[in-house]
Amino acid sequence: MLKLNAWTIAAFGIFACATAGAAAAPKPGMKLYVTNSGSGDITVIDLDTLKVVGDIPVGEGVHGAAVQANGRKLFTTVESDNTLRIIDTATNEIEATINLTGRPNQCAVTPDGKFVAIPIRDKNNVDIVDVAQRKVVKTLPVKMPHNCLNDGSDRYLFVSSMGSDEIDRIDLNTMQYAGKTPVGGVPRPYVVSKDGRWMYVALSGLHGFAIVDVTGKNATQKFRMPAINPTPHPHPFEPIDTLTHGLGLTPDETELWVTSLLDDCMYVYNVAAKKIVARVPTGEAPNWVTFSPDGKYCCVSNAGSDDCSIIDVAARKEVARIKVGKVPKRLVAAVLN
Repeated sequence: MLKLNAWTIAAFGIFACATAGAAAAPKPGMKLYVTNSGSGDITVIDLDTLKVVGDIPVGEGVHGAAVQANGRKLFTTVESDNTLRIIDTATNEIEATINLTGRPNQCAVTPDGKFVAIPIRDKNNVDIVDVAQRKVVKTLPVKMPHNCLNDGSDRYLFVSSMGSDEIDRIDLNTMQYAGKTPVGGVPRPYVVSKDGRWMYVALSGLHGFAIVDVTGKNATQKFRMPAINPTPHPHPFEPIDTLTHGLGLTPDETELWVTSLLDDCMYVYNVAAKKIVARVPTGEAPNWVTFSPDGKYCCVSNAGSDDCSIIDVAARKEVARIKVGKVPKRLVAAVLN
């Protein structure tokens, strides 16, 4: 019979405690964060298992979502109390609440996590938050701001102006605008290519998007997508003239995936061929689009059916439709190490 002395028993105890701690630690991997504006929480989905693994209570009217490059901090805006929340993704706990100058929409963060830009819908301005200082350090005027965006730069952030039909670029070194790009209509969501040359912009009243050459060397083109149901139908959470509310470039930038509020689907646009090459059904009223960091999945929040479509990009097929909270809006994916 094996006899254990006190030192052996103690060693087993230390090992057991260490093992328990490791088991309790958050599992690394790809996570998807979905803001649910109607239920005031954020659903956390594991993109490796395609299962819900967490829920973060935030507050009524949670809206925007952005994550820094290393995946450690998630940023979200709350319309009910005009705040920006900073969430530790290792614990899903809110670590800071920052007061803003008004009602916020879609935020954007620099990859290094130093600055966050937030459009303030009811004050015609954009707030810039210094994350380390936990406060707004600059407010710039912009007419009817809607969405902020980062294209991979630690120096520049973008904000859309629905009132001026343009996308404005903010220089964080000077805390001033570095350029303003007309887009040929009222901008809704938009994306910018990695080299900063091209913008793809959803416009009010257009079932499709504008292709904008930021250098101005080429005229802005409007691409109209096909429609199975060409007549707009009401959605409780979007204006009747919003026909496309989300779009995203695949990580390799070969395809643009675009939501259709006419057909409740994603249309896939081949950038090189300049044509639609696929249509993939989603839930009702697809709102926002993001890709998993590895490019395997296109993730779509469906505001009308309170779920999220996970689409296999290569197979052009929805592989999961995951129930989330009420009226999901923005969503963002991150790799947690």
